Amino acid sequence: MSHQPKILMCPPDHYGIEYEINPWMNRQRGSDRNAAHSQWRHLTEQLEQAGAVLRFIDPVPGLPDLVFTANAGLVHQSCVYLSRFRHSARQPETEFNRIWFQQAGFECKELPIEWSFEGAGDALFCGATLFGGYIIRSDAAAMQWLAAEIGCEALALQLVDDRYYHLDTCFCPLDAESAIWYPPAFDDYAQRVVPARIPRLIEVRADEAVRFACNAVVIGETVVLNTGCPQLCRDLTRAGFRPVETPLDEFIKAGGSAKCLTLRLDGEDAKR
Repeated sequence: MSHQPKILMCPPDHYGIEYEINPWMNRQRGSDRNAAHSQWRHLTEQLEQAGAVLRFIDPVPGLPDLVFTANAGLVHQSCVYLSRFRHSARQPETEFNRIWFQQAGFECKELPIEWSFEGAGDALFCGATLFGGYIIRSDAAAMQWLAAEIGCEALALQLVDDRYYHLDTCFCPLDAESAIWYPPAFDDYAQRVVPARIPRLIEVRADEAVRFACNAVVIGETVVLNTGCPQLCRDLTRAGFRPVETPLDEFIKAGGSAKCLTLRLDGEDAKR
């Protein structure tokens, strides 16, 4: 490959359902640790086979969602804009993320204290435009601030279904002019503006959206996603992509899947 994507992940040693901050989480149901480890390892294998170089942050006791590295921040070139988590249960993650990024040579920047922002979970580039999900976990003003810092255009998209609380649960850029999305997760404005700005859209069915079909990792023409999304796999194949399914049900119990478990260290805009 001419370019090898660099991806940050965190082993699920301390992953579990220890609190409830989205509709997927249920402490009584819990998570199977052995199954989670097996699924996470299989995901890493699929990513490496697709050409990604993986780096790892150490897991921390008491921070079960540190495994979802997509929420650590937004990487742009040699800078990372650190997340400012809305829920107190996740706020301690930021300091551990900061230490890792500093040791890895990134410049760490913080958003103004009055705004919530949850990293690449809510901020995704499609072409030169930064698409930002807001109202459930991140603030629209945070997206505009980021755009001014980076020097790009930002489009803030309101999310209206608590099950799809981050943008990456219902929207996935494939390349500069293509994306996967689940329209009912967005308000009327977003449902109009996204088709106007992205020429090629693949709409996900409701039964596959709940399988976190949109929460996929794109590496060149390879799209790594959870199992149980046959229609999306057919649509991706017709569009010239190579879908790769890998089971991630243990992480859906916490409201995450393939994309949530990864952070592009070469930047979310690298697919351009």
